[in-house]
Amino acid sequence: MGIRDVIVDCVDPERLASFWSELLGRPVAGRTGPYVWLARGAGPGVGFQKVSEPKSGKNRVHFDVSSSDPASTRARVEELGGRRLDRYAAGGFLVMADPEGNEFCVIPPEPFEVDDDGRADYLGEGGA
Repeated sequence: MGIRDVIVDCVDPERLASFWSELLGRPVAGRTGPYVWLARGAGPGVGFQKVSEPKSGKNRVHFDVSSSDPASTRARVEELGGRRLDRYAAGGFLVMADPEGNEFCVIPPEPFEVDDDGRADYLGEGGA
């Protein structure tokens, strides 16, 4: 048994699929009913399911997107309609939100330290 797909509930699956398609470099591969799918890459597939209610509260599950240059990835996310969530800055992670507010982290591809309280160190002193 394995995880085949990760599905993100959203109000506007076309918009969210477009955002993630551009960010991940995975084209939109299909549409079925209330779903929009990205082309399958390494790892699980990613799909977006239309739901009527907007996101509320903090995600219980989130993506970690790897980048060797978190600052440029932050700028790219913002160009695509996402934003940084400064309320998490004290934890040392670069936490972003997609256009519907779903949180995700931008992390380096190489290992990094996390202290006993869960704070990271990869952004350095001024953050990304």
